[in-house]
Amino acid sequence: MSYFVTGAAGFIGSSLVDRLLARGESVIGFDNLSTGRREFLQNASRNAKFQLVEGDLLDIETLTEAMRGARFVFHLGANADVRFGTERPRQDLEQNTVATFNVLEAMRTNGIKRIAFSSTGSIYGEPTLFPTPEDAPFPVQTSLYGASKLACEGMIAAYCEGFRFHAHIFRFVSVLGERYTHGHVFDFCRALLASPDRLHVLGDGRQRKSYIYVQDCIDAMFLAIEKAQAKVNIFNLGNDEYTDVNGSIEWITHRLGVRPSLTYAGGERGWVGDSPFIFLDTQRIRSLGWAPRLTIREGVLLTVDWLCANRWVFEHSK
Repeated sequence: MSYFVTGAAGFIGSSLVDRLLARGESVIGFDNLSTGRREFLQNASRNAKFQLVEGDLLDIETLTEAMRGARFVFHLGANADVRFGTERPRQDLEQNTVATFNVLEAMRTNGIKRIAFSSTGSIYGEPTLFPTPEDAPFPVQTSLYGASKLACEGMIAAYCEGFRFHAHIFRFVSVLGERYTHGHVFDFCRALLASPDRLHVLGDGRQRKSYIYVQDCIDAMFLAIEKAQAKVNIFNLGNDEYTDVNGSIEWITHRLGVRPSLTYAGGERGWVGDSPFIFLDTQRIRSLGWAPRLTIREGVLLTVDWLCANRWVFEHSK
C-alpha cells in the first residue's frame, strides 16, 4: 500500500516513515521543514520507495497533488507546542484545524478514504476522572492547542459520516525517544548542558504527567489500524504510570551527573493551558493486545542519552 505521511520530517513522523519502509511499504512524506529535520529522513531518502515533498499543509493545491496515488493518510503534521497558544492564537487554528480540513479535502479529491490522526490528551482539559477514558464527560477546553485538536477530531468524524471515510484517532500523552526535539526533557537537557549549576522550572515541579516511548506509540497505532474496523476509532495512547516533573528532573540530572539548584516559576501550571495532571486510561488499546515495552523512566533516560549524542538538535532549535 502507498502511505502519505504529513509531518514526515518530525520526531514521530520520521520514526513512522522508517517503520513503514521497513515493512516494505511505499511512502510519500510531506513536510514544510519549519520544525522537521531533513537529517531525520537520511535513511528514508536512500530508499527507492520513499519520496519527500516539501510543502505546507495550508497550500491545498500542492497538498492535493502530492497526495495523488496514496491509499492511506497518517496526518501528524501540526503545531505541537501548547505553551504559546495565547501569544499566537491563530497558529493553532491554521496549522492544526485548517490544515486538517485541507488534508481531508485533499483526500476527498483523490478518493482516499482512510486516515490516522495524531490528536492529544490535552483535549480532556482538566478532567476529574483518572485515569481518563476515551468516553470521559465532555471536557471544558483549557488550551487553544487542545481546542484546535478537538475541532480536528470533530471534522474527521463528520467526514467519516458524510463521505464514508474511516478514521483512527490517537490521543497521545507526551512522546519520548530518539529524534525528540520538543518538550520538558529537551528543554531541561539543553539548559543543563549549557549551565549545569542551575535549572529553572515552569510550574511548581509537582505537575504529574504520563509519557510514552515513540516506538511503543507506533506499535499501538499499527495494531489499532489492523484490528479496529469501526467507522471512527478513538484510542488513548499512554503508559499505565505517571511521574511528576521533579521526579523527571531527578532522573535527568543523575544521568547527566549534575546537581543544579532549582528555581520555579510558581503555581501548579507552567503556562496557560498546562494541565497539572495528565493520566489516560489505555484499556481500549490494551484490549487489542498492546502493552508498552519501556517504562517512563526508561523512556526519559533513553531520550537523554540520544540528546547528548546528538547535540546538533539544540542548535537547530534556536
